[in-house]
Formats: sequence, C-alpha cells, structure tokens
Amino acid sequence: MRQTDRHFKFDWVTILLFFALVIFGWFNILSASQTGDAIEYLNFSNPYSKQLIFIGLTCILILLVLSIDGKFYERFSSVIYIIALLLLVGVLFFGKTINGATSWYAIGSATLQPGEFAKAATALAIAKYISDLNTDIKNVKDQMQTFIIILLPAVLILLQNDTGSMLVYGAFFFVLYREGLPKDYLNIILFVTIVSTSALKFGALPTVVVSGLFLSVFYYFRRKKMKLIQPIGLLILCLGLSFSIQFFYKNILQPHQQDRISLWLRLEKDPTKLEKMKKTFAYNLNESEKAISSGGPYGKGFMEGTRTTGKFVPEQHTDYIFSTVGEEWGFIGSFIVILVFTLLILRVLHLAELQKSQFSRVYGYSVAAIFFIHFMINIGMVMGLIPTIGIPLPFFSYGGSGLWGFTILLFIFIKLDSNRINEW
Repeated sequence: MRQTDRHFKFDWVTILLFFALVIFGWFNILSASQTGDAIEYLNFSNPYSKQLIFIGLTCILILLVLSIDGKFYERFSSVIYIIALLLLVGVLFFGKTINGATSWYAIGSATLQPGEFAKAATALAIAKYISDLNTDIKNVKDQMQTFIIILLPAVLILLQNDTGSMLVYGAFFFVLYREGLPKDYLNIILFVTIVSTSALKFGALPTVVVSGLFLSVFYYFRRKKMKLIQPIGLLILCLGLSFSIQFFYKNILQPHQQDRISLWLRLEKDPTKLEKMKKTFAYNLNESEKAISSGGPYGKGFMEGTRTTGKFVPEQHTDYIFSTVGEEWGFIGSFIVILVFTLLILRVLHLAELQKSQFSRVYGYSVAAIFFIHFMINIGMVMGLIPTIGIPLPFFSYGGSGLWGFTILLFIFIKLDSNRINEW
C-alpha cells in the first residue's frame, strides 16, 4: 500500500501555480470578451464559455498525461516528434487559414493548431537526443544534428506564415547552452542581433564604422590573446551582415512586416505616413498601452475597465490579454501575474536541476525556456517594448490548442519529476 501511495506524489507547488494562472486567466478572458450585462455561461458563442470547456477538458488531459508511465515519454519521444512533424506538414495542405496563417485543422466548427503541441514533441526529441550516451553536444556533428531537430518544426511553422510561433524555437538554444553548447553560438546570435538592429536603425555604413572602431580598441587591449585575423574577420562579417539585412528588410519582408519593424525602430520620417501606420499596424498596441496605463496602481476593478468593456483593443482576449490585467487589476495585479509566472519558471528550473536523469533535466529546461520566451515576448509586445508578434500568453490567452499544448508541456515534466519524488 505504501508503494502504491508513492506513485501519487507530485510537485504540488508547480501544480498550484499552474491552476492559479489558468483560473485568473479565465476571469480576464471573461472580462475581455463579455458583451452584455448578464454572463451567459452556457452560451458557447462566447469565448469565456468556450474557455470553460477547454479548461474542463484540460483537467481530463492532465489525468491522462499523469497516468502514463514517465518512461513512455522517453522511449517513444522520437515517434511523438515524427507524428508532430507529419501534422505540421499536413496542415500546409489541409489546414484552415485564419488571420493570414494556415496553422489550424478545422474539425467541424472547432479548430486545432498542431504547432502548439509540436513544442512539447520537440522538447522530448531534444531531451532524448542529448541524453543519448553517444551524443556530445560539444561535438560539431552532434550540434548540427541537434539544430536540425529544432529547425525542422520551426521551418514548417514559418511556412504556415506563423512567424511568432517559429521564434519560440530559439528557446532551445538556452537549453543547449546549459548542456555544454559553446558560448560562441550565443555570442554570434548577440552579435547578429546588435549589428542587424543597428544597420536598420542607423544605416549600414555607420554601423560598419562604429564596429571597426570598437574591434580596433578591443584588439589593442587583447592583442596578446588573439590573432589579427579574428577582428578583421568579424569586421568583414559585420560589413556583409549590415548590407544584407538592409536588402532583406527592403526586398524580402512583406510590407506589413516592414511597417511593424519600422514602427518599433521609429524608422519612418514622414509624419503623414507615420500617423497612417500607427492607425493601421499600431492601433492594437496604442490601445493596449492606453488600457494598461489607465489602470494606475490598483486598477479599475474586475469588469470595470472602460477600455476593456468598450472593446477598444481588438481581440483583447487573445494575444493582448495582459492589457486587461493592467487596466482592471493595475500595477499591483500586473506585478502579481508577472511574479507567479516568474515563480513557475524558477520552480521548473529548480526541479530540473534536481533530476537524476539527463533526459528529465533537459526536458525541464526546455519547458522553462519555452514559457520564458512566450512570457517575455507577449508582455514585451503588449507594452510596446518589442515589435508586434502574434504569440499567446501561456494559460491566459484564449484558445484550446494553446492551453492544451502548454498543459501537456508542463505536466509531462511533472510526471517525469514524480519519478524522482517516488523513487524508492
């Protein structure tokens, strides 16, 4: 009897943080999608009523995930990953297009987004490959094979015209860094980001000149530790990248993508065109910022937000759900939400470090990294700190696929962690 009881022990701190976010998220969806004075829970044309069904099914899904032996996820991780890839390929041919992205399977009046489940499948595949005895992440061949595992679903999602979801796969580089990936890769990513942003904001030539001066000073103070060919190579790379990013921005990106980057970096100089862009591409962002700032320190109260009830922010119950938190719950409420998300991520990281299995540790870090990227990008987008990218806030944004995808992602790790807790 004692052995049986052991198998029902889970990390309840993580589970409680999960339910706190889901429940509070639903109340904000209710506020953001309410259209009349009376709340109609059984009117399933309302987002908040549908979300209640999604939450109910989520509870069943949790029981299913926790009832499966943890070793199953490791043993069949490759199969799960292949199935996820096939679903991503299939949606390109048989999917439904919503808001320009062909990312959903239509099942009657319902839709299912396979990209939300592919994150967990990719995390399992990465954990399985890295934990293999023959894998050495410091080896270039193994690095390339790991990158391919990450890039395959990312490219398929990009082909669906879902750039936001594709960017989430960058989270796995933090995981690989924890497992021994040379820091040179992160340095390269940082270098490319800084140079690309500078080239767009200030122009290619000024970026190259400033980079040349910086590299000259850097070489002067470290010439005993590095060869001259290294700063020269970086300068050549900077030169090529600066001009190529300009070409990519002007000739490859679609007009609406150019406008979003232009608004973020304040590239447009024509006041008339800038105002027009703000009314079209930055309308959601402007209204979101107004809603958040109007909440003040304590907020206007549940369902008392004038900008929320007035529907000033389009589709507020989805990607811009955090603006509802800001208006109705104020700075204190927003801080609490951010705190709970932070605690959840830190808790997962803490548990990941306690794992005795490398597979479980890598998977745990993948869970934390994915949550962090979603959390950081969504809130940064809503507050205007980064360009507008369509990406949901975990457990808050409306939608069944997103809620179920994040739930599966988290509770597989809770199940894996239970093997550590129940070990005897």
